[in-house]
Amino acid sequence: MKNAIISGSIIGILTALLLFVINWLGYNTSNDHITPIAYASFVIPLVGIYIAVSRYKIKEKENAIGFFEALFQSFKILLISGLVAGSLGIAYISYLATQINLFYFSGRLFGALLVGILICLGVSVTLTNKSSKLD
Repeated sequence: MKNAIISGSIIGILTALLLFVINWLGYNTSNDHITPIAYASFVIPLVGIYIAVSRYKIKEKENAIGFFEALFQSFKILLISGLVAGSLGIAYISYLATQINLFYFSGRLFGALLVGILICLGVSVTLTNKSSKLD
């Protein structure tokens, strides 16, 4: 669980920092407008979850991990990073960027959740090397 908390916190903070950077660069993040730099927010969880689960696989599972173990670990990381990034994003909207509509932000959070689930599935399939029989 320590790996999930540390990795999830780092991923969440980096994702929230990207929101600050996008606004600092002068891009309009209000309503339904998506800037090209905002697509970089998909790279942060992809790389972070891959590195965290592979580190978990090597250090704690002796380089042998099953699909469901990897999926459970990546979901834990995704949950923690989503909580951190979501709470920092809501604080950002509440105090710094009042022009952003909370309705559109919640839609982006839901979209990020769907992309995160796909990332977790992809990372789990990629890192699985221990076959399990269902007899």
